[in-house]
Amino acid sequence: MASHVYVLIAHQDGRLDDSALELAAAAAVLFPGAAPTALVAGAGPELEAACAAAAAAFPEVWKFDQAALAYPNAELLRPLLVKVLPAGAAVLLPHSTLGMDLGPGLAIKLGAAYLPDVVACEGQDGALLKVVRQEYNGQVSAHVHCDTSRGVVATLRSGAFRPAAVQAAGSVLDRSGDAAGLTARRRFLDVVPAEMGDIDITREEVLVSVGRGIGEQDNLPLVEELAEAMGAAMACSRPLVDAKWLAKARQVGTSGQTVKPKVYLALGISGSFQHLGGIKGSPFFVAVNKNPKAPIFQAATVGVVADLLELVPALTEEIRKGR
Repeated sequence: MASHVYVLIAHQDGRLDDSALELAAAAAVLFPGAAPTALVAGAGPELEAACAAAAAAFPEVWKFDQAALAYPNAELLRPLLVKVLPAGAAVLLPHSTLGMDLGPGLAIKLGAAYLPDVVACEGQDGALLKVVRQEYNGQVSAHVHCDTSRGVVATLRSGAFRPAAVQAAGSVLDRSGDAAGLTARRRFLDVVPAEMGDIDITREEVLVSVGRGIGEQDNLPLVEELAEAMGAAMACSRPLVDAKWLAKARQVGTSGQTVKPKVYLALGISGSFQHLGGIKGSPFFVAVNKNPKAPIFQAATVGVVADLLELVPALTEEIRKGR
């Protein structure tokens, strides 16, 4: 069992990403009894605010303040973490573009095991960690037994571990000197915000999202009527944008918009991690899919196994009656 557990904290504009508290919850499940240390890299006042927020959830925070780290760069973070982490450490990363970029090389440099896209924990037996991963786009659950005696680097899927209310009076340790002199072959240039189009789904409290299970473009008015009846905005998964059925501004996912609604209704969406990675917070999450093994049911609050073409008109009618 790892005695040293470290969590890489993602943040923006001084606010912690939702993955921070999810990783804190995951650390408690994967390594019970261990006191995880938060690793927070960045620059300036925004970093200070992020460290203060992290100290409310973690007993110890390591701060790395360098201008080069203002935007996350795996080429800089990898040698930094190799330098500061002790042998046999367990490192938890969000299963994001940064985590997927950073994790494999970090595990090699540390001589540690690598566990990508963990969705659940089945327990421990000494140094043997038992977790669940998903393969073939979530159609298969792989039960993995991992020897963590030499350390482990794991990425955790967004939404897989429910964040708990944690209160800590953590201390912030300035380790900025360890980040001096970092260089990389690639460098951050600029952030180009996505075009918002006719609607900003990131501000909507209720979303009705539709995927390839809708079958044909001619069936979209059924979902539009349901969204109107619910007073919701309509969103979608990537296949509908690729097919040019809906605008890019309506896409939820890591390659689309990141949303944080109070209610999220997913219709005919399988539940790839790319889509789920765009849903933050803890919405009331209802999923409708014909496939009872669809991975989206693992993230949903309520799952309904049904043909959406039959369910949606009936649901729309009932909602209109109720109003």
